[in-house]
Amino acid sequence: MNDDEQRQGAESERDFEEQLRELLAETAHTFRPPSAPCPAIRRRGVIERRRRVAAAGAVLVTLAAMPVGAYALGGDRTGADTATTPAPSVSAARTPSPSPTTPVGPARPATPGQLLDGITFAQATDGLEKCLAYAGTGLRGDDRSDPGGADGYRVLLAMRSTGDSNATGDGMFVVATERKEKKEAEETGAQDVALICRIVGGEVVGLSGTGAAGPSEAGPVFVDLNGGRLYQQSVLDRGNWKLPFRWGLVGTVEASVAEVTVSYGDSSAEAALDHGWFVASGVLNQQVTLAPRIKGYDADGRLVYDSDDDRYYAKTLP
Repeated sequence: MNDDEQRQGAESERDFEEQLRELLAETAHTFRPPSAPCPAIRRRGVIERRRRVAAAGAVLVTLAAMPVGAYALGGDRTGADTATTPAPSVSAARTPSPSPTTPVGPARPATPGQLLDGITFAQATDGLEKCLAYAGTGLRGDDRSDPGGADGYRVLLAMRSTGDSNATGDGMFVVATERKEKKEAEETGAQDVALICRIVGGEVVGLSGTGAAGPSEAGPVFVDLNGGRLYQQSVLDRGNWKLPFRWGLVGTVEASVAEVTVSYGDSSAEAALDHGWFVASGVLNQQVTLAPRIKGYDADGRLVYDSDDDRYYAKTLP
């Protein structure tokens, strides 16, 4: 290739290079790098921060729920702290101390057999509360006395009552006494108030309360002074009682008495002993003229009381 040809080739290359630069200069403004996706990056960052916060919160909750001493750090370390094998917690959960409770309502009778004729304890309690609200005079013979609430009493007997010529309408009897625990009753004798209440149609129609302990020379068994209401019908109906007739009998016993039996007409019963009281009941199917006969026995089975020998006990019906 001669010199002219070489010179022409170099000029062509320069022309081509200049044309290329001009072309690049003219189109450079149309080629821009894509903008960074800031909104997407921001959203991703927010989501990532929330995830980390939630994870940290879960860890804190787990640590808060962990019993003290559940994990211990290893000792004699030269590097980073490491967790040892989980150890059971030695701390025991604290049991709250029971708060003292206040009795609500009367005490229950000692045996289920003292709630008769389908009468529930709730019904007996309701009847007792009505009787106490009805009481206008003192149960001990005072001119005026507050008998107190039902929680100060113990239900001794609840049974149906049969109406007669003097007290019409069938209803129920509730018998209660002042509340004392067994040890106290044994040390001081039976409670000194027996309450006998008759309810007909949900209304109180008769209430009596007496001192039941009896005279000092009375025997180890003593029938409540108003107990005749539970085993008698009106004297107006003598010899013409409504039958069958549910009867009851309550009275006091000394601690030496272990058993009390009662026979009445064609029925008999073994009495329940309840905190210094005896409670007996049965169903009479014949006309009677004699009062229930009562016998008391000690723990050896020895007869210690017989109502036939008790001068304070009326052996015939009025």
